[in-house]
Amino acid sequence: MEYHKRFADQALAERLQSSGAVLIEGTKGCGKTETATQIAGSVVRFDADEQVKIKMEIDPRSVLAGTVPRLLDEWQEYPQIWNYVRREVDERKQKGQFILTGSATPDDKVRRHSGAGRFSVIRMRPMSFFEKGWSTGEVSLAALLKGAPPTSESAVFELGDLAEKITLGGWPGLIGASAADGLRFAGDYVSLIAEVDLSKVSGKRRDPYKVTRLIQSLARNISTEAALTVLAKDTGGSDGLDDETVAEYLSALERLMAVENLPAWNTHIRSADMLRKSPKRHFADPSMAVGALGLSVDKLTDLNYFGLLFESLVIRDLKIYAAASGGKVFHYRDSRGLEIDAVMEYADGTWGAFEIKLGIGAADAAAKNLLKFADKIDTEKAKAPAALAVITANGFAHRRPDGVNVAPLSVLTA
Repeated sequence: MEYHKRFADQALAERLQSSGAVLIEGTKGCGKTETATQIAGSVVRFDADEQVKIKMEIDPRSVLAGTVPRLLDEWQEYPQIWNYVRREVDERKQKGQFILTGSATPDDKVRRHSGAGRFSVIRMRPMSFFEKGWSTGEVSLAALLKGAPPTSESAVFELGDLAEKITLGGWPGLIGASAADGLRFAGDYVSLIAEVDLSKVSGKRRDPYKVTRLIQSLARNISTEAALTVLAKDTGGSDGLDDETVAEYLSALERLMAVENLPAWNTHIRSADMLRKSPKRHFADPSMAVGALGLSVDKLTDLNYFGLLFESLVIRDLKIYAAASGGKVFHYRDSRGLEIDAVMEYADGTWGAFEIKLGIGAADAAAKNLLKFADKIDTEKAKAPAALAVITANGFAHRRPDGVNVAPLSVLTA
């Protein structure tokens, strides 16, 4: 199958120039191995090569022998290899020696001992709209945050078409597939997590039925700040999960990188309002929510829920685009109920705020909200926003008279 370029390609090439080893993390099926093999000189598959177990028992360093960069795929199957890689990097004193890919995060005490200075870490996600060819790339977010006005041709998306794209998700293995294929994939993906993966990463048996109920609860509460108590209650039944169990399961889902919550933004505001700290609930890809609930395209008729799925879709892409230029994404909510769907921030304090709306008809209210938010920021202690923007499903990219930008998802890129 033809390889589709990813934003991670350039990040990987750059990190190999500056680090002895590069770790690519991401949920299963997001394309880590395919991206790594484009540049790897040799490959060892820890989850499939029967010789690996023998070598790890007799001479673990022999696994590291091979043309560099040497790809250690699904390295977390044998977490002890981390320290051998670390020592090998120290001894060779050369850059670009190893690439490690993993779809689960072992305990930090096992994994990252003294990794600083040897390892560089890349977080990889499913494909964005631009990577899948669903965005024209006419509007660069990095350029937008440098003051460039956005312009594009008009983008028209029928809800049914957008529903199909949400159902297919950003999975590389589904390029060219149908929405029905996507629904089956997502359903199987969630089932595998519940029946196998979560128990494996936890190190003890978990009830697949209860795990499934929690994943379904997360799906119903996608793009919200649902608390542990809400998720526990939503699992329902006399044998529903308690708060502590929900927290344990969520931790395991995060280690599988199947769940990637959106943290709250901590900034300086002029008022005495309290900043909320709760994260918003998201999956690595919103198609997982559709699969968990068994929602085919023709069942996505609730526009309120559809809007939450669209928000999660945009958040996924914003994280991908932000990471490509060194940024991070957050959300904002304060004690007066003012909410901003996404805040993209760079290490130098440059930031932009985004509201996410299905229809361009909601741009007026969204722009008003963004301007109200910008006015609350204490610009003596934090930078003024570099850009305010409304991201929609349709319309065309432009800058409004009030200075707020509008752009549909299907014209965005990094």
